Amino acid sequence: MKRGRKTKIVATLGPASSSPEQLKALFAAGADVFRINMSHTSHERLAELHAAVRALEEQQGRPIAILVDLQGPKIRVGSLLGGHLALKVGDRIRLVREAVSTETMVLPIPHTEVFAALKQKHCLMIDDGKIRLRTFAAKPDSAEAIVEVGGVITDKKGINLPDTLLPMSAMTDKDRNDLDAALHLGVDWIALSFVQRPDDVAELKKLVRGRASVLAKIEKPKALESLDAILELSDALMVARGDLGVELPLESVPGRQKEITRAARKVGKPVIVATQMLESMIEAEAPTRAEVSDVATAVFDGADAVMLSAETASGKHPVEAVAMMDRIATAVESGPLFQSFMDAQRNAPEETTPDAILAAVHDVTHTIRARAIVCWTKSGSTALRAARERPEVPIIALTPLLETARRMSIAWGLHCVLTEDAHDLDDMVERAARIAYEEGFAKPGERIVITAGVPLGTPGSTNLLRVAFVGGR
Repeated sequence: MKRGRKTKIVATLGPASSSPEQLKALFAAGADVFRINMSHTSHERLAELHAAVRALEEQQGRPIAILVDLQGPKIRVGSLLGGHLALKVGDRIRLVREAVSTETMVLPIPHTEVFAALKQKHCLMIDDGKIRLRTFAAKPDSAEAIVEVGGVITDKKGINLPDTLLPMSAMTDKDRNDLDAALHLGVDWIALSFVQRPDDVAELKKLVRGRASVLAKIEKPKALESLDAILELSDALMVARGDLGVELPLESVPGRQKEITRAARKVGKPVIVATQMLESMIEAEAPTRAEVSDVATAVFDGADAVMLSAETASGKHPVEAVAMMDRIATAVESGPLFQSFMDAQRNAPEETTPDAILAAVHDVTHTIRARAIVCWTKSGSTALRAARERPEVPIIALTPLLETARRMSIAWGLHCVLTEDAHDLDDMVERAARIAYEEGFAKPGERIVITAGVPLGTPGSTNLLRVAFVGGR
């Protein structure tokens, strides 16, 4: 199936979108990647969803990426006296390292790591930021805080600590078990939640050992302090605006979104914008105008993909939400301003032969009005370099490896096709032209630009640019 847009769509699977019929409808509507959230998925259900997506992939004859999202550590309030605690602005409250509170104005937090790192003047945000506390004293097992934003806290509500670098791994025992199950099945992407530092990503990469690509979710302010180092270790980033919007001032999130997107684009790694993109479509059949503008902004920024969460997992209109996102992205990309935005945001190529070749591919394609760029790629690096340039034509990524085709399905502008390695230069050109024709990207007599590495089949050796005419059958 040939998409009419370059920005990809990630759809989260759940009760509203897990049957074979629903998966087929979501794919037809425009879903390119299916996300499975391990916060709500058992290993048995994971295996069922994986098998259903792979069956759909075989039926459609198109590589489809599966992204498994690890839950990550959750910091929560313990059990309160009477099950709730009402706080007013200016109240003083004691925080204790206990699972249960037997006193009023005492907040139990059963997490040793919190008290090991909590310091004076640190902020605690409870229940998605509805209640805010500020510490004025901290000890190894307790702390004193003042209420800055009041409200009612109930048992087990989540806690965010935007000022605190917690001495804990981004992976829990549950995450490790979920990771083993996902890797055993052969999923394509693993998303790591609540990344604070580069070491969090390094830990996951060591466990994965190349069996899947690793995506770091940027949802903690501490991660922004080490963004370049996290990006260097990751295969992709996600702008996870849910928790990011809790721990940062809301007005700063759009700027941070652009910062993260631009950083990922600069180094040519995929970036996904996520959370509440079409939130109203969980219930309504149409989104708000503001939501449409939000999706359009991510597309104008050159994000590789935009993501739907509850809209497709549990919403009433999952297929309509994907179709709406598809229409928004298609309309933006076909508008008169889109390519000028992409060209204005282009980065200078790195001082390497592959980067120089792909920058030249972009310029040659524009000058001769070629209909498509065809990349022969084994590891996916050539295709990602081509996508980094954000050209005005589609990029056909030809690869002999199904795992590469699947993983690259998340990247901007890439139409991945599984084919055996080229035997020689003549075969490389002939097959590229034939596939461009068969996949509907170029007509007889039109030109394509081909890039590959010589010797053929050598990963990361992009050093060839070739212009070819497309013939007919």
